[in-house]
Amino acid sequence: MAVLAFFLAHWYLSLFTQTFFQHRYAAHKMFTMHPAWERFFFVFTFLMQGSSFMSPRSYALLHRMHHAYSDTDNDPHSPHNSNNAFTMMWKTRNIYQEVLQHRSEGAKRFEDNLYPEWVALENFSHRWYARVAWGVGYISFYIVFATAWWQYLLLPIHFMMGAVHGAIVNWSGHKYGYQNFDNRDKSRNSLFFDFLTGGELFQNNHHKLPLRANFGVKWWEFDPTYPVIWTLDKVGIICLKRRVVATAGA
Repeated sequence: MAVLAFFLAHWYLSLFTQTFFQHRYAAHKMFTMHPAWERFFFVFTFLMQGSSFMSPRSYALLHRMHHAYSDTDNDPHSPHNSNNAFTMMWKTRNIYQEVLQHRSEGAKRFEDNLYPEWVALENFSHRWYARVAWGVGYISFYIVFATAWWQYLLLPIHFMMGAVHGAIVNWSGHKYGYQNFDNRDKSRNSLFFDFLTGGELFQNNHHKLPLRANFGVKWWEFDPTYPVIWTLDKVGIICLKRRVVATAGA
């Protein structure tokens, strides 16, 4: 039970920080927050993502490229430009490294300095010894708490948690499911109730309404991250900038 609880906690907390901080805040600026809260969520994101932590700046620029070039040859991670999810994510990884190291000419168009940056923490998080330390931590937990050999099969997912989430969202969200809107791309809503990826698989809705904090549009589409955002807005931790409304099927 301890291993399963640890795995689920890592899955959903890593997922939450990705969709809340890196995607909806860094990439799209759907809400604002005090600089102190920004630093808090920066550290929280690093701790929850662990060995697969992604620079919010690099994530934001990569994601803005994805929206601008959705499913075209310039899309960093369209499933329609790759033979499988592994080659798609390897391509994404290479472009991410170029953006991280300020070597991407394509990303310069999307620079605006509105994304959160913490150079010291980002540099530390990408050092080999930081990645190894996270790996040692995961392995140590399993050595202490694992009760069956098959539980160790979950370890590779811990090491690459962010990449696993990205592969599911980027592959499924542009390949399987239904469309509420004609976005002139191949984005899809893959799930009616997206508990697996925190609302991220409402890709068709999101590409139509990229500034809308609630990724669900129809009454039965539930985005589990939005109630958290709504609560944080109500208690004053964040401030929603825009409330975008649209009729599904428009």
